[in-house]
Amino acid sequence: MPAATHPASEDTSTLPPYVLALKERIAYLPEQNVARVLRAYQVGAVAHEGQTRKSGEPYITHPIAVAGILAEFGMDAETIIAAILHDTLEDTELSRTELAGEFGEPVAELVDGVTKLDKMRFSSRQEADAESFRKMLLAMARDLRVILIKLADRLHNMRTLGAKDADSRRRIARETLEIYAPIAQRLGMNKIKAELQDLGFRALHPDRYRVISERIRAALGNRREAMGRIEGALTARLVEERIPVRVVGRIKSPWSIYSKMRNEHKSFAQLMDVYGFRVVTDSAMSCYMALGVVHALYKPVDRRFKDFIAIPKANGYQSLHTVLLGPFGAPIEVQVRTEEMDSVAERGVAAHWAYKTDSGPANSAQARAREWLSALADSQANTPSAAEFIENVKIDLFPDETYLFTPRGDILSLPRNATALDFAYAVHTDVGDHAVAARVDKKLLPLRTRLESGQLVEIITAPSAVPNPAWLEFVVTGKARTAIRQYLKHLQHEDAVDFGHRMLDRALDALGTSLDAIAPAALERFLQKSKFKRLEELLSDIALGNRMPDQVAGQLVASRGTTARGTAAPHQAENIRITGAERGVLSFANCCHPLPGDDIIGYLSPGKGIVVHRTECPNVVELRKSPERCVAIEWDRDVQGDYRAELRIEVINRPGVLATVAAAIAAADSNIENVEYVERDLAAATLLFTIEVKNRKHLAEVIRRVRRTGVVSGAYRYPL
Repeated sequence: MPAATHPASEDTSTLPPYVLALKERIAYLPEQNVARVLRAYQVGAVAHEGQTRKSGEPYITHPIAVAGILAEFGMDAETIIAAILHDTLEDTELSRTELAGEFGEPVAELVDGVTKLDKMRFSSRQEADAESFRKMLLAMARDLRVILIKLADRLHNMRTLGAKDADSRRRIARETLEIYAPIAQRLGMNKIKAELQDLGFRALHPDRYRVISERIRAALGNRREAMGRIEGALTARLVEERIPVRVVGRIKSPWSIYSKMRNEHKSFAQLMDVYGFRVVTDSAMSCYMALGVVHALYKPVDRRFKDFIAIPKANGYQSLHTVLLGPFGAPIEVQVRTEEMDSVAERGVAAHWAYKTDSGPANSAQARAREWLSALADSQANTPSAAEFIENVKIDLFPDETYLFTPRGDILSLPRNATALDFAYAVHTDVGDHAVAARVDKKLLPLRTRLESGQLVEIITAPSAVPNPAWLEFVVTGKARTAIRQYLKHLQHEDAVDFGHRMLDRALDALGTSLDAIAPAALERFLQKSKFKRLEELLSDIALGNRMPDQVAGQLVASRGTTARGTAAPHQAENIRITGAERGVLSFANCCHPLPGDDIIGYLSPGKGIVVHRTECPNVVELRKSPERCVAIEWDRDVQGDYRAELRIEVINRPGVLATVAAAIAAADSNIENVEYVERDLAAATLLFTIEVKNRKHLAEVIRRVRRTGVVSGAYRYPL
């Protein structure tokens, strides 16, 4: 149905009460925009005619309620109109062209963005979480208003969840707590976040919600007088000092109490034995003056003051936090902020939207949200897997920030437990890639060092340093993880191309020819037939075990275009030599832990590359049943790195024996990765040490030192 055929009406007396209520809420908009919003209602009402909600109400009541939530936040006319029409593209005959013709391209773009989020259907729960999260975040990156409409839509759905069946209620509630509430928090929208959390908690755990709510009501009833006295004392002293102020008592929500009881292992009484107040004043200077007055009235608790005005949180939140020792022996938590900061704390990116022009300054939450989304877009471009992308993003969605200083005095905000290496990648990817150590408060420390707020961190780099796979075990930020994985994938590709080349050369050599002897036209035909764009892709596929070098060599020789050498008699080709540096395509079997100096054999495992075994490994008998997957390899003279080995040590069971053996291993310059008791009785014990050594000779030296301790009855390599 064309949008132009919808009836227009200037008369608002026939409008239903819920539309009149919306009209009152959008009184802050210019008159012509109010008229456009009412026109959107008329278009939406006709489009949704005959449709009802689960509760039996006309469907149009839902988008009008969503628009009302956004109007409370003072959103612009385009957002309000898009909210009213957000379900029309998916659920009605109205087309995108008609929408753009009537209300303009920006509105059509917003409705289209929200529709794409709603339309997603997935084969598995995990895929749904990952892919929907990914699309939502990328839609946000294009226009933040898309997610604001989606959050308002989810909030109204949660408010009216009672009409759904029990399974749907639980599913929607869990999704709200896991996805939508954290996004609202990350965007600084604490008011929406708090309501989403409480509604989600009530739907997911109705009994727990009821019990905690009742206990909160009872506790507040008992302490109303004390709250009033503290609020009165704070207000009187601040007014006396001529600081313009508004003091409000803060009450913890059921979800806040429940999650702290669960995560911090605290009792209800411990959490409720705190009085909370918010002091709102007119300027940042007044905030610091108010803080001084408050500290003079009640004694502050040591180490419980935080200045989020000088160093805002990652979502733009600003406030002074302090804890005081109150007159009733219970702590008083006080937040001090300006009216502007209070608005941003409640509304986040939605604060003052209607009054913000494109050329005007964004509020701190909007600026920080855009920085975050820009970083997400970069991360997404380098992360093909949705699940891996989401793993990185979830770290950013649940930050418990650590604030750190660069040598130039800049402040970086990182998640709790961030390491010096995370800091290096936060400064710049190149700094992270070449990092070797950190100077934390002028002390030289390793990259895995966990950092604490207030530290001054300087990263030491070296041009020759490169990312190490072990780094993935201790970094916590999404940016660091993405950058390290990106480098390792590139490294693996380079190693795979080189190793695949050597394997194919060996296979062709065994047939009496070489890769250079294959005519370019024949090689090109083979690549096209095998659906490879370049020779490098074929070589990488061989090294990763997806194609057998002997089969590829045979097919190339069988194709026409080989030189006369191609007819030479087959012969035994030389073994491929490995240095151990080819970790991108080589892995070492855990069943036998091969070391430099051992006789070895390679086995091509699809997707993994070559798994190296000792030739005497019991599993090799089975592997040789697939000769086309076995690769003849040997150690090069110049071998690099440390290799894992296992030592089985039989000891006399007495105090201090473990320390004696460990000291002997360390004295032989070997690192202990793990130790466990295999057998143990009163007289003797058998220990299994996992250690790192350079080669067989180094392992022999470790065993010699262990045997000399006098507490060992047997020490040998395991498996033999």
